Formats: sequence, C-alpha cells, structure tokens
Amino acid sequence: MRTRRGMCYPKSDLCSGKKRSATARAASAVKRRRRDSVPSGEDAASFRRKRRASYPRAGGGRDFFDALPDDLVLSVLCKVAASASAPPDLVNVLLTCKRFKALGLHSMVLSKASSNAFTVRAHRWCDSAHRFLKLCADAGNVEASYTLGMIRFYCLQSRGSGASLMAKAAIGSHAPALYSLAVIQFNGSGGSKNDKDLRAGVALCARAAFLGHVDAMRELGHCLQDGYGVRQNVAEGRRFLVQANARELATVLSSPSAVAAAAAASLLSTRAWLAWNSPHAQPPHQHQLQQQNHQHHPLRHVVAGTGCPLLSDFGCNVPAPEAHPANRFMAEWFAARGGSAGPGLRQCSHVGCGRPETRKHEFRRCSVCGAVNYCSRACQALDWKLRHKAECTPVERWVDEDVDGDGEGEGEGDGGEHDGVGGPNGDVMEES
Repeated sequence: MRTRRGMCYPKSDLCSGKKRSATARAASAVKRRRRDSVPSGEDAASFRRKRRASYPRAGGGRDFFDALPDDLVLSVLCKVAASASAPPDLVNVLLTCKRFKALGLHSMVLSKASSNAFTVRAHRWCDSAHRFLKLCADAGNVEASYTLGMIRFYCLQSRGSGASLMAKAAIGSHAPALYSLAVIQFNGSGGSKNDKDLRAGVALCARAAFLGHVDAMRELGHCLQDGYGVRQNVAEGRRFLVQANARELATVLSSPSAVAAAAAASLLSTRAWLAWNSPHAQPPHQHQLQQQNHQHHPLRHVVAGTGCPLLSDFGCNVPAPEAHPANRFMAEWFAARGGSAGPGLRQCSHVGCGRPETRKHEFRRCSVCGAVNYCSRACQALDWKLRHKAECTPVERWVDEDVDGDGEGEGEGDGGEHDGVGGPNGDVMEES
C-alpha cells in the first residue's frame, strides 16, 4: 500500500505468516478432497492419467505445438506422406492426435502420398481401405487413381468406374495408367472381340513411351515391326526396342542395392547380363526356329541375329523389375480365388502382371508350346527372360478344349499370319 507521498509501508511478518498458513491450509484441504475422491482398483490408474492431463500446462496453459500454424503442419505432413515406405508410416501419424488426423486427411496431404502409403494386401481388403483409396483419388493423387482403377476394373469387375479412374490418372501423365489403357484397347477388355481399337492402343503406347515407360516402348516397337495398328516400320520398331532395353539396363545399374542383392541371390554379375547369345548355347528346337524365322523374315534375322542383348527383342538378362502395387494386389487376389477370374478365364502367365481375362480367349498364347498366355508383348518378353525360355517346348499341334465355336479360340497355325512377337527365338504369340 502506498502513501500520498509515494512511500510504501513495510511488509509485516505477521501478515505474510497468516497468508502462508492460509495457503497451506487450503492446499491440504484440496489434497484431502482429491485423495478421498480417487477410486480404488483398476479405475485409479485411469483417473490419475486423466487428472494429469487436466493439469494446466507450463507457459500459460498452451504448448508450442498448438502455436504452430496449420500451413506449416500441412507442409510437414506432405513430406511424411510423400516419403512413406509403408502404410503404417502415414497411419501412425493420423493416430497421434485429433489435429494430426484432421490435417492428415487434408486433400493437399493425400494428393502427395506415395504409392507405398496406400498399398494394401489382397487378404486385408475392406471397405475402409476402399474409402481411403477413394479419398486419395478424389484429392488428385494419380497413383491412387490408377491403383483403385485397376482393382475396380479387374478384381471388383466394375469396368466403367475402373476405366474412368485410370483415364483420370492418364490425363495426369501417369505412364503405367496410359500403358494399362493401351492393353485394354489392344485386347478389347471388358467387351467383345469387336471392341478392340488397335489405333487407340498404339496412340496410348506412344504417349507412355514418350514418358519413359519401358513396357510401352517394347510394345510400341513390336507394333511398328509387325504393322499392328500402325503402318509397318521395321527400323523405327527396332529403335524403340533398343531404347527399351537400354533404359531397362540403365534402371538396374543405377540402383546399387538392387544389383548387389540380385548378384548375391543368383550368382550373376553385370557381365552376365551383357553376354552375347550363341546359337550353340540354345536348345536345339530354338536354333531350328531361328532358321525357320530367317526363311520367313530375312531382314529381321539380319538385324536381330547379331546376338547382342540390346538388339534383341527380349533385352538383357537383368533381374526382374519390382511389380507395381496394383499388379501385386491382382496377383494375390486371384491366387486366393483359384488363379482365375471365373470359369474358363485365364490369367497372364507373367508373374509380375496379375491381369486376368475379362472374356474367354482374350489373351494370346505362345505359338510354340501353347501352354502360356500373355496380355501383351511386354509381358511375354519379360516372362521369356525370367522363366519361359527354359520351359518352352514345341509341340506338333495344340488344341484348346474350351473353344466356344466362334472362331476366336483357334490358333492360326504356322502358315497363317499372326499379330504376336516375332523375335530371334521364334517364340511368337498367336490369338488363342
């Protein structure tokens, strides 16, 4: 208290002592009330946690996280979503607090999420996973649009919505979506044989090849070589095949971890990938097929018979590329259902594809053995290097017992024309 002259009265010890004693009595009374109100048993621990959470925080009852602006938190969450290597990396962030959950489901964060952030296994597919993929697709995530489109088109048999989602991703210059739409156009998937649009398939392949998609480059090269849906141009087709093989080799060599793992697993070195093919190292039937191929296509034999892997239709013996999450999902989905999408429907024989037929005899099969089926030339080329080269055995005549009588299941034979791959090994595909 101040006097008129601005002087202050000295503090009395008696008054301060009374004040401290009153404060101590009030604090002890509060402690007694809290002690009496604490329940016994298992509820005591939860009560203490709630009481600690209700205590006022230091610094005026507000921590530093609450003071961060939403724009800064959104920027951090976008980085987390884009660099996520598995779904738990993003899900654990959403489960941290209510603010993280609200901001983590923002369209800006979902649009930046990587393909690994919403990868789901086929045996764990549920409505919540479907809704989360739909949220990411609606937010403008092209990877989510492509993945959900493939699942809907092939697994859930919702052709219209699946194709529209893949088209949405293709508009965003997503190369795998462009190539998948090209495969649909080449095969007439989801419709009849008359729904094939070869020109549209070539145009989509050309766009995906321009974006650097290896399978699209290889597919476009074979189309140009065979005049399939486009005017025949052997030299331009060979150029695309060489570019596909070179890009495939460069992709493998640019990842040292993948090279080391593959070399340790298969005891192969990079020199083995570039080893030239020798006619004496091939099976006898393959050498005979090369001679037959030389009689029918002498120009192609001169160009492709040099033995250099980069000039081959099938490229170098590099390790298998990692399959896209959508292809892994389809492979697991149909493997759990007997390996087919329905009675009489076959699945692409390439293990990294997973595409099934949408109608009978949609895919083409190997004209040498007739035991494998492929949705595209790219899958046939990859499967030849990985597996089928050691298993393919020629037969006199293969007959499909499930022919419906509409002529679609008949092979053209050796003398008829075909629309498949004609490579140095003679392993071509014919319509089944």
